[in-house]
Amino acid sequence: MVTVFDQDGAIDFEQTQKVAQYLVAHGHDGLVVSGTTGESPTTTVAEDGELIRAVRDAVGPSIKLIAGVGTNDTRTTLELAVQAEKAGVDALLLVTPYYNKPGQAGIEHHFRQVADATKTPIMLYDVPGRTGTKISAEVYANLASIENFVAVKDAAGDPTQAAMLVEHGYVVYSGDDALTVDYIRNGAVGLVSVCAHAAGDELRSLIEAATSGDFETAEKIDQQLQPAYAAIMGVPNYGATTAKSALQHLGVIDNRNVRSPLLALDDAEHEAVRVGLTTAGLL
Repeated sequence: MVTVFDQDGAIDFEQTQKVAQYLVAHGHDGLVVSGTTGESPTTTVAEDGELIRAVRDAVGPSIKLIAGVGTNDTRTTLELAVQAEKAGVDALLLVTPYYNKPGQAGIEHHFRQVADATKTPIMLYDVPGRTGTKISAEVYANLASIENFVAVKDAAGDPTQAAMLVEHGYVVYSGDDALTVDYIRNGAVGLVSVCAHAAGDELRSLIEAATSGDFETAEKIDQQLQPAYAAIMGVPNYGATTAKSALQHLGVIDNRNVRSPLLALDDAEHEAVRVGLTTAGLL
């Protein structure tokens, strides 16, 4: 989920809580706090802790709360993971270290250190388009026997990989809205989404149809949502910027502020999001 900021760039906890409550009311059974869409590279360790507490207060104990703790510095990641565990999150989202581009041995060592430091379940996050490095099949196999590693958010763009991950014992979630149906065909059970800020009910229906074997219905919903996928994921700084634009169009939040180096969508880009959501039947 997004992190809402005020005009001065400070976290607006009240509006962030409002977003959390809106998402829960529209199809979500879990929330990721301080993920990429939450602009985690720009928030401090202390802010991340405050966000966890604020969102938990907003949605109560029954909603699964996942804390994004992955960074490109293992020490910082460990600090975030321990903080999140103490705050009572249900799981950690652990992305591959980015920019440094460690080898597979370095990636595995990084992941193992987090598992050694916490007892909280971990969802690995593979998104080579952002990190520059893909998690290898060998690393997945090596980590599968460690109790903490329970799930994968797969945004590597290859839905067929889900079958291999399921065979190793991972619970798999699509990390790409537009590929969710194909991921479920290959054994995934759900989605960690950006577009669900605006299409939560629809994507929940898609997932329920697909996981029950009704791919005809799932594909029909998927086709309906194509304009929304394009509007939300189709600009260079997609994710936080467009999700906030969508939430502003829906009247959930009153601004679309982001933290630098991101820039908020300009009026033309904001209008393009509106058109995409309207064409998809979401406005």
